[in-house]
Amino acid sequence: MTTATHTAPTTGRRRKQLFRRPGRTLAEITTVLVAAVVAFPLYWMLLTAFKPRGQIQSTDPRPWTLSPTLENFRRVFTVNDFGRYFLNSLLVAGVVVVVSLVVSFLAAVALTRFRFRGRTVLLVMILTAQMVPVEALTIPLFFLMRSVGSVAPWFGLNHLGSLVLVHLAFSLPFAIWMLRGFVAAVPAELEEAATLDGASRFRFTWQVLFPLVAPGLVAMSVLSFIHAWNDFLFAKTFIISATENQTLPLAVLVFFKPTGNDWGAIMAGSTLMTIPVLVFFVLVQRHLVSGIAGAVKE
Repeated sequence: MTTATHTAPTTGRRRKQLFRRPGRTLAEITTVLVAAVVAFPLYWMLLTAFKPRGQIQSTDPRPWTLSPTLENFRRVFTVNDFGRYFLNSLLVAGVVVVVSLVVSFLAAVALTRFRFRGRTVLLVMILTAQMVPVEALTIPLFFLMRSVGSVAPWFGLNHLGSLVLVHLAFSLPFAIWMLRGFVAAVPAELEEAATLDGASRFRFTWQVLFPLVAPGLVAMSVLSFIHAWNDFLFAKTFIISATENQTLPLAVLVFFKPTGNDWGAIMAGSTLMTIPVLVFFVLVQRHLVSGIAGAVKE
């Protein structure tokens, strides 16, 4: 009787696993196919970057090359001040990430932990700011930066400060809204316990609360970095004549010519632009996954 009793549940469990296996296999196959579709443009970009010019323009394209070359990368590095463009992009993205981290964290703490007049209106304004298309604000922002330049030249047109201000304006609303969930998830009892132990509000905020919301900060920093690093629209609009302040996407624009686009150099430049993003992502991917998961949960 005992043997029969234990055998029945085991058999039922095996049957459930057999029924679930086809569905799980289908889900895995679908995941692999979706990943392949997403990764294929990156693969083709990398492949084209190493292809000789004759194979790129071939009427019989092949998903491989038997004669890889670095000539396309050499043409990219021959662009005047290419290193300066790289440093400009790195400077803009780095400043945007650091300032977004500090301001969005403090704003999220204020909106979550404090009750003040106009708090709901401010939250609605932050949410509304994310709904406005970037393209619709480009021309108004151009005139705004021109006016700002007459008062603060470092933040006017043809200066990197204008790019920093604009990227902060678009990054902060999303960052504040996302970090609110992480700050709200920290129990208020934890702050009360820290206060009873003699910790000031400043000490609790930076030594207790800040590490607890670190995954959300990392996720936000990655998104802010990618947005600022890959920007072409604002860089092309605000940096008009000061070539020394141009960013990396504008360096790739050199290879788009009326007589014919140099696709090998374009793909090589795009590959070089992708490397810092991948490195940044690899360094913070563990915190990024937990940060996005926490944001979705909240």
